[in-house]
Amino acid sequence: MDALTDLLDGPRAHGAFMIRSTLNPPWSMRIQDEAPLTLVAMVRDEAWVLPDEGAPVHLRPGDLVICRGPDPYVVADDPSTEPQIVIHPGQRCTTPDGTSLSEAMDLGVRAWGTDPDGRAVMLVGTYETRGAVTQRLLAALPPLAVVRGDTWRSPLVGLLDEEIVKDEPGQEVVLDRLLDLLLIQTLRAWFSRPEAEQPGWYRAHGDPVVGPALRLLHDDLAHPWTVADLAARVGASRAALAQRFGRLVGEPPMAYLTGVRLAQAADLLRESDATLDAVARRVGYGTAFALSTAFKREHGMSPQEYRSGAATA
Repeated sequence: MDALTDLLDGPRAHGAFMIRSTLNPPWSMRIQDEAPLTLVAMVRDEAWVLPDEGAPVHLRPGDLVICRGPDPYVVADDPSTEPQIVIHPGQRCTTPDGTSLSEAMDLGVRAWGTDPDGRAVMLVGTYETRGAVTQRLLAALPPLAVVRGDTWRSPLVGLLDEEIVKDEPGQEVVLDRLLDLLLIQTLRAWFSRPEAEQPGWYRAHGDPVVGPALRLLHDDLAHPWTVADLAARVGASRAALAQRFGRLVGEPPMAYLTGVRLAQAADLLRESDATLDAVARRVGYGTAFALSTAFKREHGMSPQEYRSGAATA
């Protein structure tokens, strides 16, 4: 398993919020739902995404943007249009002064907006719970990751556009899986762009020494790795591997491994009911105590506290 495959194995939509928005200008929405990740596909017309900090992004038909939460942002027909709509946690929709818009903008099954034949059409899929998207994935993304429609093609957008407004048995599961697939395709396209803000481990994937070392680590996190063992497996000296790994990835091999192990442990604590002993063994710690010590040093809280916080988030 390579590092990107390991990362993309994370998205698990379960009852994700999905909507087909149709709007006529002028329109502007302030998104402050605190969701960890939202995917927006621009189907028709244009839009702007304006984070509170950072440069605005212009979307054209075919473009997709991944918005990493929980920081708020605005989506509008034009940067100068003042927000008329506010999206709160739980996808509660109001005017800026708090008046509910839920009924006024309901256009049918997963259809929402100001006009069913509105000029602008967007497909929106939101992972509302932290457990649906791994922290490792969120940490690898900028606040806005844009894939331009003229740089790639996917039949999934058209399929999602057809399926999103259907009300059939099992439809929620169909849409969850389509959203996961579209997100993974979008992430893969974004990470593969030369101008993308790629993490060091992604750039290092193609290196003849560090790339195989990364794959070995991700293939078996539980193995008691040492730099000497890893170097022998990839046919390099300890010094050469350590130097090359640090230069390309940005940290020593064992520091990288510790980070991945603890991130994997955090995901398992959030997403499963496995015992702490089982989690420890799975990520390469001999005992629950050893994992707890390392986890608290990294996250500032015990695994039990982390799991309890995730369950109530």
